[in-house]
Amino acid sequence: MSFISRGFRGKRRDAASSSRVPPGQYVVNDFPVLSAGPTPRVAFSEWTFVVEGEIDQPKKWTWEEFRKLPTEEVTKDIHCVTKWTKLDTAWKGVSVDTILEGVETSAEYVMAFSYGGYTTNLPLEDVTGGKAWVAYEFDGQPLHPEHGGPARLLVPHLYFWKSAKWVRGLRLLNKDEPGFWESNGYNMYGDPWREQRYWGD
Repeated sequence: MSFISRGFRGKRRDAASSSRVPPGQYVVNDFPVLSAGPTPRVAFSEWTFVVEGEIDQPKKWTWEEFRKLPTEEVTKDIHCVTKWTKLDTAWKGVSVDTILEGVETSAEYVMAFSYGGYTTNLPLEDVTGGKAWVAYEFDGQPLHPEHGGPARLLVPHLYFWKSAKWVRGLRLLNKDEPGFWESNGYNMYGDPWREQRYWGD
């Protein structure tokens, strides 16, 4: 398992895009691939997505059922904790608002969990209100496994480790709990504009 070094040094920020580029970030044209372990390969026939935890009734979809949910196309800037930013990324997927429609809960937090064992924590208010999606297309094409396909969480206003690759569910929680990177020194929230990369930031 490889870990991302805190000592990573990026390039200078693109001055023309500085209003869209958080402090300490630089703009890239490619889409770097960074993962904590091997890339899971999940067959569509085996893929499921669940909502569980502090809710009245768990919800579950197969791939075929999930693809029948209402979709949205969004264009967002994304920011990696390793200091790269990619502007105007185009995605298609299902809003978390749609996924949680009709769910009754007193939970204030979410743990996203993935094929391969990855987890990351988020406040519920940061994945609702039009702020997050479960995306299965990137730039008009099916999402490649290296970038989190068949589907990944997309939470573009936070550092990209919060946008869990290979996502298979959301667990609603009454209290905040650290996920994988948060247990290994990353910030519990991860706001790029406040440079919340690590514990204490």
